[in-house]
Amino acid sequence: MSSPGEASAPSAPASGGGAFAERASEKVLSRYRALPKKGKPQGREVTGLAAFPSSSPSRELEVVSLGTGTKCIGRSLRSLHGDVVNDSHAEIIARRALMRYLYAEIQRLKMSYGNDGKDHGSNPFQCDGDVCDRRSPLEPILEGHGEGKYRMRVGWQLHLYISQLPCGVASTPSLLPHKISAMIEEEEVEVPSKVKDTEGGVSVDTLRKHGDDLPIIASIRRKPGCGDTTLSVSCSDKIARWNIVGVQGSLLSYFLELVYLSSLIVGRSPDNPEDMLVQNKPQHALYERTSCFPQEQLSPSRLNKPLFLVGPMPPLEFQHCESAATTLTCGYSLCWNKSGLHEVNLGTAGRKQGTSAKGARYPSSESSLCK
Repeated sequence: MSSPGEASAPSAPASGGGAFAERASEKVLSRYRALPKKGKPQGREVTGLAAFPSSSPSRELEVVSLGTGTKCIGRSLRSLHGDVVNDSHAEIIARRALMRYLYAEIQRLKMSYGNDGKDHGSNPFQCDGDVCDRRSPLEPILEGHGEGKYRMRVGWQLHLYISQLPCGVASTPSLLPHKISAMIEEEEVEVPSKVKDTEGGVSVDTLRKHGDDLPIIASIRRKPGCGDTTLSVSCSDKIARWNIVGVQGSLLSYFLELVYLSSLIVGRSPDNPEDMLVQNKPQHALYERTSCFPQEQLSPSRLNKPLFLVGPMPPLEFQHCESAATTLTCGYSLCWNKSGLHEVNLGTAGRKQGTSAKGARYPSSESSLCK
C-alpha cells in the first residue's frame, strides 16, 4: 500500500481486470453462501451485498469482511448514546465489520510482537530474522515516521466489492427527468451550455436525451426513506470520503496508517448490462468531484483513485430491478468478518435481530457495529 502522499498504484487487478473482478466476485459470493441462512433474503426478497477482499503479493484473494442490507433508520430513531446502527446499507455494514477486523488484527499482532512491536525470541511468526506474520495484511512500523503504529504490508491491497452501484450520485442514471430538474434548481447539477435552450433553461425532452450526461457537482445527498426522513448520507458520498481519509476511520488512524482502496468491483446491473455506467459514473461520483481540494489542504490524506471494475451479474437475491414494482427488500442486515464477527441486525431499528420493543434499550440488544 502506498504512503499517504503518493498516487495509488493498484497493481493486482491492473493486468486482466475482468478476470480479477470475476475472481473477487466469486470469492465474495462463496463466503456469503457459506454463512447460515439466518438474516438472508427469503422468497421474493432482495438485498444489497458488499465485501472487502484483500489481496497478497502473490495475488491470493481473501474476504476479510462482508455485509448485506438496504435499510437505515429515520431521524426520530437516532440515539444520542450511539447504541444503534443508523445506516445498514451493505457498504456501510461491511466497512464497520472491516474496522472491527483491523482492530482485532492490531490487538493480535501486538500480543505476538510485544508492546514495542519487536520480536523477543518467542514469536512464532518470525521469518528471515524480520518481524513478519504471513497471515496478516498488517505489520508494525518499527522505526522512522509513524513508529509504534501499524500499516498495510508492501504488496498487500484492499478492494471493495458491491453487488450494485452505491446509492446517491453514482446511481444518477436512474433518475427521472423531473428529479434531475429539481437537482438543477438546487444547483446540484452543472448544466453544460450545449444542452440549454435559447432562454437558458432545460426542457424535459432535453433531460430525457442528455440527463445521464449531466455532471453532478460536489453536493451531499441523504439516503431515501419512507415516512420518517433519514439523516444518513448516501453511500456514494461516504465512499468519496473514504477515497480521501481512508476506510479505517478517525479513531483507528491513531494506530494505523491510512488505508485506501485499490479497486472497486461493481456487479453488472440486470437493467443496464452495459459496462459504461460502471466505468464512467462512479469515477466522477467517488473521486473526480472531490479533486478540487488542493493536496496541501488534504495532507496527510490524499485523493485516492481506485480502479473501477465490472463484475458478473450477481444472483437474483441481489438484483434490484427498476421495473419490478413488487420487489421486496429484506429488512435484515447481515455482518461478518474474518476475526469472528457474525451478527444479524434489523436495519429499520439499528439493533440485533429479535429485539422486542420493550427490550430495545437493554445493552444486550446493541449491535457489535454501533458506536
